[in-house]
Amino acid sequence: MKKLDWYILKNFLTTFFFAIFLFTVIAVVVDVSEKTDDFVKSKLGFIRIITMYYYGFVPHIIALLFPLFVFIAVIFFTSKMAGRSEVIAILASGTSFARFLRPYWMGGVMLATLLFFANRFIIPKANQIRGSFEARYIDNNNSYNALVREQNNNLYIRVDSFSFAGINNYDTLSKRGGPFFMHRIIGNKLTINTRADNLHWDTATRKWILENVVERKLNTLGESVVMEQKRVVNFNFKPLDLSRDKYTKDKLTSDDLSRFIKLEEQRGAENLNELKIELYRRDATCITVLLLTLIGAVVAGRKVRGGSGGHLALGFIIAALFIVVGQFSTVFSTKGNLPPVIAAWIPNTIFMFVAIYLYQKAPK
Repeated sequence: MKKLDWYILKNFLTTFFFAIFLFTVIAVVVDVSEKTDDFVKSKLGFIRIITMYYYGFVPHIIALLFPLFVFIAVIFFTSKMAGRSEVIAILASGTSFARFLRPYWMGGVMLATLLFFANRFIIPKANQIRGSFEARYIDNNNSYNALVREQNNNLYIRVDSFSFAGINNYDTLSKRGGPFFMHRIIGNKLTINTRADNLHWDTATRKWILENVVERKLNTLGESVVMEQKRVVNFNFKPLDLSRDKYTKDKLTSDDLSRFIKLEEQRGAENLNELKIELYRRDATCITVLLLTLIGAVVAGRKVRGGSGGHLALGFIIAALFIVVGQFSTVFSTKGNLPPVIAAWIPNTIFMFVAIYLYQKAPK
């Protein structure tokens, strides 16, 4: 690396980390103002709020806006270089435009690698802290969330390849629900119909207990009925699998999330596209960092009237379009039939062509 590379790379990284630090402080101040009442109701001290919530919130908000601030940092310091005619001097000295972009690529790869490992291992751990706190102290204070939980406490799951079960009025706190039913279907024919008044989890045996069981077995010879007051059953699901946690996809590492998706597919769970999009998005975001780095360098490398203001305005427009495309693709996947892997990579695919077009039109 030459002095020019170190100069650009130093400006790139210092501007990025300063922007992240500044925005994080602002985000924490805004979040504190919004959640002050919840913090007071929790009766937790200042240190405990920091350790139980903000240790998870800060990494979450940084990862959420990481690509955006890479983009803003590149545009800001490159625009300053262009305003001082440094870019013109570099290109006039015989340095090719591709060679000029080399330190940008190096910085982009470094930050993309950092985000890659953070998304897969560090951010999920932080989301466990944030999610646990919000579920306990914030969501419980929300009357709408309480109403939704009351109206959606019926569960339907696939026990195995042939068995389907349903639990009415399941309470995740007491680990109890009922009535319970399970159908075993082979060859499109109902062979066993099991019903029970109640189902609950036995912490001692770590198995499920069915009460007042009525089981009907159907075959070609007729029907047989078995009645039991109590039955111990070793289902392949545990109380944790039945808990409805909206933070699940954020809490799991990429490996655990992949295994969780496969398990949910075997059980015939619904709304798996949200989980799959989250899994694919973690890797796609790293490529987003590289694309936005290139686009920012190409856009801001041209000297224009108005200085940094015009570059920043154009940068915010491109960033807004990127976010809109990402949101549209996510909605089409979760509410429609768009495959999750395509939904996660559509923004990168579109803006890859944008980056190529801008590179070809850039003054060299």
